[in-house]
Amino acid sequence: MNRGNEFRKRLLEGTALGGHVFLNDPAITEALARHGYDFIWIDAEHGPFDKQNLLMHIMAANAGGAGAFVRVASQEMDIIKPVLEMGIDGIIIPMVLDEVEAKRVLDLCLYPPKGTRGFGPRRAIGYNSQNLKTYLEQSEESFIRIIQIEHVEAVHHVEAILSLPALDAIIIGPNDLSGSIGHLGNPLHPDVLALAEIAIKAAKKAKKPVGVSIGPDAKTIEIYKALGVDFFSCGDDISFLQQGAKQTISMVRK
Repeated sequence: MNRGNEFRKRLLEGTALGGHVFLNDPAITEALARHGYDFIWIDAEHGPFDKQNLLMHIMAANAGGAGAFVRVASQEMDIIKPVLEMGIDGIIIPMVLDEVEAKRVLDLCLYPPKGTRGFGPRRAIGYNSQNLKTYLEQSEESFIRIIQIEHVEAVHHVEAILSLPALDAIIIGPNDLSGSIGHLGNPLHPDVLALAEIAIKAAKKAKKPVGVSIGPDAKTIEIYKALGVDFFSCGDDISFLQQGAKQTISMVRK
């Protein structure tokens, strides 16, 4: 279950592609994994997941051969801690505004003395099948920690955020980033892309991977490729249902 270092390398190399899951059925997560995604972004911030169902999605992603990355609902300990105990491959922490917030949430992901994570692994330690000493030695490396840059304040503090040793990568959230400067609904506005470019350049300078979370839109993909992101989390179950349904209906009715 220790695939953290593999993903650290692949995110920086640009060889990891993720897809989003919002709907509740774990079979959707397993199917997307089997269709070729390298990691599945299980969206516990906006999706209707309880703890039990979230665990099923994590297991489904791994069963399908993909990493299980969970975007948690908030930066609070009672939200982050149980997700870590489920044995995830990556955690995505939303709406972090500066390095002070970033350090606090990253500390919640690491056991003492490096951090403040509470102890109670379940699936993370293979249901006690793994040696405790080995687990503790490898726990920090076993999953990656990603902070989402989705507010203008986060861009202003991005260099300081990137300097934190426990941070593995950042990922841009264009929709909320656009909203933070008065352009909600227009994530390709030049001012939004200018902020994204600042974050991307800072990550390159810090030698840490930078990604973007977007839908399956060809224009947006090409723009962020040109900006130089290292990895994409691109496409989602709801969008694929919409696209497939519209395409099929259109073909039949023609």
